[in-house]
Amino acid sequence: MDRTAERPGDAVNLFAAGSLKAALGELAAMVEARDGIPVTAVFAPSGLLKARLLRSGEGGLFASANMAHPRALADAGRATAVRPFARNQLCVIAQPEMDVTADTLLDRLLDPALRLGTSTPQADPAGDYAWDVFRKAEALRPGSFAALDAKALRLTGGPDSERTPEGRTPYGWLMERRKADLFLTYRTNARLAALEIPGLRIVALPAAMAVGADYGLAVLNGTGRARAEALAQSILSPAGKAILEHHGFAVP
Repeated sequence: MDRTAERPGDAVNLFAAGSLKAALGELAAMVEARDGIPVTAVFAPSGLLKARLLRSGEGGLFASANMAHPRALADAGRATAVRPFARNQLCVIAQPEMDVTADTLLDRLLDPALRLGTSTPQADPAGDYAWDVFRKAEALRPGSFAALDAKALRLTGGPDSERTPEGRTPYGWLMERRKADLFLTYRTNARLAALEIPGLRIVALPAAMAVGADYGLAVLNGTGRARAEALAQSILSPAGKAILEHHGFAVP
């Protein structure tokens, strides 16, 4: 008997960026209720998931906060072609007492007295995008990149980052504990943090420093490909797009 044969009730693995937890958690519940197919979800930094999936040979669906990590899996023969499905924007979360606007943001980011939180580059695309912001700051004010690179506190998204308590968002939890004065992250993360901790402020990046994040998904080679493709189609469907938009993402 072929133990790898797909059965309608088998679970499908979903490996997804942590910033997608609220949106794809809701979508997974919809798929389970509608189609009767359980979704086993793992939410973690996309770079760490990519490294795991390159090693493990696990099947399922990979939904990344960038296009590069699923493309790396496709190039390695571990996944199918990559499809864009959502877009995010970088912004800054500020403590309630911070006097900062888009116009004064670069000055405040460079203020040596203020602590700047970021995610961890390479492990987490949110960190990579933060360093893209630093490069744009360098074009506006020479010396900014070195200053921001040196002061940035890599507080989330790394293999050794503090574990967020169950039921909390990493950014709300860190800002509540005063681990940073300003935190550079996705707009969707900022929205959740502001809902969790009243008074936190969300500051848009000025146009010259704006950085967007393109999210991509790919079906992994291995068992469960048909179920993973069905889950991908649910994400790309009008219902899936509506869920993503409800959580603050833009969709293709």
